[in-house]
Amino acid sequence: MLRGRIPASSAIADVADVFSLLGDPSRLRLLLALREQELCVGDLAELVEHSESAVSHALKLLRSHRIVAVRREGRRAFYRLDDPHVRMLLDLAVSHAAHSTMEHPERAESAQLAEAAARGPASGEVAS
Repeated sequence: MLRGRIPASSAIADVADVFSLLGDPSRLRLLLALREQELCVGDLAELVEHSESAVSHALKLLRSHRIVAVRREGRRAFYRLDDPHVRMLLDLAVSHAAHSTMEHPERAESAQLAEAAARGPASGEVAS
């Protein structure tokens, strides 16, 4: 009964791929910008504070998965979010993050390690 409701392994892999594409903070920034309006690479690069080369690379990946589409106007390329399902996922994720208190123990641990490294060796420890 329940087993029949779980998609096939290939479908699960496809879903994981979508979340992997959306899970990268740099690509997520691009998609959130494109959720609002169509933009060229230069404007996107300035908006997300990355190089045009890095933005182009990310857009190429997103385009190959049909998440964004391109429109050419002369020598300029304008990108837009092209998948309404991805738009819904982005809207839901932003709404979820805004309305939930998410705990990130891995971030707290990283912050504690960075703080300890900044203080230097603890008293009584011998530096190697």
